[in-house]
Amino acid sequence: MSAEDLEKYESEMELSLYREYRDVVSLFSYVVETERRFYLTNNVDLQVRGEGAEVYFEVTMSDAWVWDMYRPARFVKNVKVVTFKDVNVEELAKSDLEIPKTDD
Repeated sequence: MSAEDLEKYESEMELSLYREYRDVVSLFSYVVETERRFYLTNNVDLQVRGEGAEVYFEVTMSDAWVWDMYRPARFVKNVKVVTFKDVNVEELAKSDLEIPKTDD
């Protein structure tokens, strides 16, 4: 596979992932961003663990969708993430879920 073929394949995968995101985002209430992944979920629990410079974050989610084009199955029943980087959790307002319609 040439570099050009690989780039084309990855571009097609990203577009397919975006389309899937567009189709499922309205099913979820929260967006969770970690250092490595982006999740949509309806249930999220964020716990700060440790003390001082040894702080880490433990994020537990259920019924989640994972933004990862290399995962064969993006819907996950339960997810537990432990990270030393910041975690961003946002509740989606219904107006945030309005994605402009485009001609594909």
